[in-house]
Amino acid sequence: MNDTFRGSLWMIGAIFAFTSMAIAGRAVSFELDTFEIMMYRSFIGIVVVVSLSRIAGTLGEVNRHNLGLHAARNLAHFFGQNCWFYALTLIPLAQLFALEFTSPIWVLLLAPFFLGEKLTAAKVGFAALGFVGVLIVARPNFGQLDPGILIGAAAAVGFAGSAIFTKLLTRTETITCILFHLTVMQAVFGVVCAGIDGDIAVPSAASLPGLIVIGLAGLVAHFCLTKALTLAPASVVMPVDFVRLPAIALIGMLLYSEPLDGLVFLGAAIIFGANYLSILYQARIAKM
Repeated sequence: MNDTFRGSLWMIGAIFAFTSMAIAGRAVSFELDTFEIMMYRSFIGIVVVVSLSRIAGTLGEVNRHNLGLHAARNLAHFFGQNCWFYALTLIPLAQLFALEFTSPIWVLLLAPFFLGEKLTAAKVGFAALGFVGVLIVARPNFGQLDPGILIGAAAAVGFAGSAIFTKLLTRTETITCILFHLTVMQAVFGVVCAGIDGDIAVPSAASLPGLIVIGLAGLVAHFCLTKALTLAPASVVMPVDFVRLPAIALIGMLLYSEPLDGLVFLGAAIIFGANYLSILYQARIAKM
């Protein structure tokens, strides 16, 4: 089995995990608010990360260096993930996933400010193409913007910020250290935000399986994605990731009676094309 095929299999694992998290998120959203979901997800994450790192012997890699950068990374992710869970209840799943595909475009635009990367005319062109796709997906009525669309788009911006700060952290920190601070800090953020109104809901027995799926799926998805990118180039992994859209669209139709929207697929294809062209462009520049 060659690395490209293995990388594609890991990517399919990531798609399954992301899809499972969306279904579980919808299932518990009628009982818990997004802050409570994030809090309980982080508690589960702490148990998983500490247990696995103890088994692997990597818990000693956790340190208190770069706590400010960890905080920035986790605030961005906490913001993005909360927006994502809230948008789950407002717009069709396919529309949310299509908007999520814009995250690499935001990384491309924000990287010059945080990573010192040069913003070229080609990158601006890729971003512009991507936003054409966003307009097709969202079809905004500028007189009255759909809050679900805005929140879904905000989630993509949050994920982009998380990706940028993660890239900075990976220059000095291990994945165990990053994941440990991710789960611990976001548990604190979740407790503060969920408890600010003095009322933190305790999950029922019916919601507990969904919370466990959310807690595990988030970690599994990012682990699978990382493994896929270590085995195969992004130009191979990205097309597999696009399978997420028709998969979630079919699930939305079967489970929630959401209509299949051809314009969402068209817009998502344009967004994907912009991301893919950007990857090919950056790979060609790297070889020069």
